[in-house]
Amino acid sequence: MNDTICAISTSLGVSAISIIRVSGKDAIDVVNKIFEGKDLTKVLSHTINYGHIVDKEEIIDEVLVSVMRAPKTFTKEDVVEINVHGGIATTNKVLEILLNNGCRLAEPGEFTKRAFLNGRIDLMEAEAVMDLINGKTEEARKLAIANLNGKGSNLIRNLREELVNIISNIEVNIDYPEYNDIYEVTVNDLKYKISKFRESLEKIVKEYDDAKIIKDGINTVIVGRPNVGKSSILNKLLDDDKAIVTDIPGTTRDIVEGSISFNGFMLNIIDTAGIRETSDVVEKIGVEKSLEKIKEADLVLVVLNNNEELNDMDKEILEKTKEKTSIIVINKKDLDKKIDDSYLKNREIVYTDTVSSLGIKDLKDKINDLFNLEKLKQSDYNYITNTRQISKIKECLSKLDDIDKGMDNELPLDILEIDLKGIWDTLGEIIGESYQEELLDQLFSKFCVGK
Repeated sequence: MNDTICAISTSLGVSAISIIRVSGKDAIDVVNKIFEGKDLTKVLSHTINYGHIVDKEEIIDEVLVSVMRAPKTFTKEDVVEINVHGGIATTNKVLEILLNNGCRLAEPGEFTKRAFLNGRIDLMEAEAVMDLINGKTEEARKLAIANLNGKGSNLIRNLREELVNIISNIEVNIDYPEYNDIYEVTVNDLKYKISKFRESLEKIVKEYDDAKIIKDGINTVIVGRPNVGKSSILNKLLDDDKAIVTDIPGTTRDIVEGSISFNGFMLNIIDTAGIRETSDVVEKIGVEKSLEKIKEADLVLVVLNNNEELNDMDKEILEKTKEKTSIIVINKKDLDKKIDDSYLKNREIVYTDTVSSLGIKDLKDKINDLFNLEKLKQSDYNYITNTRQISKIKECLSKLDDIDKGMDNELPLDILEIDLKGIWDTLGEIIGESYQEELLDQLFSKFCVGK
């Protein structure tokens, strides 16, 4: 943390401008050594300065240099950003000169890591930075901004504050039993407070599925026998000939994927190999992958042929998907109906004809209704958003189970207090009030280098 780091913060390639970021106690001095223009050590903070980057006597590029002095910067260190003309050679050359003049190449996510370690943001806000970069829809952007602005962090801090109040009452009772005017915490009092606290945690877990849809989209798998029109439905949903469509059964032998922005959310669609008994080794692997994808899906589209009676394989697919959120897509509606609808009772059904696109809008409307997307768009985005965070919430719920058992077994309050403090610490790990260095290294390694 005492050295000065630098990295390219924009995508490396041909563009109008590339930005190279420098952060650390020597940032201004280092850039000033290679800058021909104003003396950067004397310019005002948060100013943009015109000049040239030079290497010895050679002019490398005409640039604009932004100077931002600590502590009012992203890392709370001195930060300089060099705006060079976009291009691989020029950008890399300026980076090379910085490295030759005392900077170290930043590790992935090191700027954001420094922002966290210097108290500029907490751990949830740091993770929101990456969510903002990776967000592909307007709703994902809103969720990331809400957490970057501390909405999720405040949720966790309020929960910790509730715990502090419970723990404080217990400690006063233990340390000062002789005072008659102190509120006495009974087991019944504690049970009630723990019950209300549990409700708050369970609400977070329940809403995590909504957050996951906003952030990552709806993982949708299309399954069915060969030649029922799965690939055609994929192409119609994507409005693109992504998958090869023929009347030969077994054309799709592997997973074909595509994504669209759907009503403000990502719809990640996977067309699988037709499910059937086969002796073809390659096709058999594809069928196994298809069955595996069903388990991972948020939504399964089961495609059936309107022009054929249900066979044993259709019924097996329907059985495997009955516990999943699914829609039965009866395709080829333009052909004579031979399918028996009575076997499909209590299932969501849409009829389609992919030749004319009939029913595709109905299918999209059904997806919209199943996932309550209109309601999600009106939410307040006060969510826990990733696997690390939700695993800590579930860990807290497990510790609450231990406290409930302890109360049932009439354990002393000071013993129960130990688990309460453990929950307080675990919630602190979500926002980074307590952390392990190994966790930070793993978390920030997923960031791009210039962030």
